Amino acid sequence: MQIVTFGGVTIGLLLLLWALIQWWPGLKPLRKDPAGSAAALLPFLFAWAYGVLAILTVGGLVGWIADTALWISNWLGDAALVWGVGGNPAQRGPTVAYLPLTQTGGAVVLLLTVVIIAIAKRKKTPAEVRSSLKTGAWCGICLGTSAGVAGFAAVPLAQAANWAGGALYGLAG
Repeated sequence: MQIVTFGGVTIGLLLLLWALIQWWPGLKPLRKDPAGSAAALLPFLFAWAYGVLAILTVGGLVGWIADTALWISNWLGDAALVWGVGGNPAQRGPTVAYLPLTQTGGAVVLLLTVVIIAIAKRKKTPAEVRSSLKTGAWCGICLGTSAGVAGFAAVPLAQAANWAGGALYGLAG
């Protein structure tokens, strides 16, 4: 499992800020139709939750891709911090003890992987939704194991995936 650095958290936060700025409809449209405006964030949030779960997988192709994405993000963020503002290279970010996924929780992640790919490959899916899916998953991978507000949802998401997998596969007790 790849450990997040300050650079990786920085990339994750940059992706989050980018998504929020791209989404922001303005105060007047937000007040006029708050549910419709919030619904525009759903593809990003769904993919973000998937990214958090993907980085919590311990192996397999999904885990390897998530680890590789985090490794690249760590490297890019560290380079930006060192060369951009004079930070220290590869400083490990604050992390929390992650809740591992059970076998059925991992199966849920695999099912979600297929859903994400199917939505992204569907011809009728708008380009902005495809972009939100990519940005959201990448953001979730970067922030999933970080401590503090950035990684607040990792444990509840893992618990939900484990529970859903147990219920789906008939192992819930």
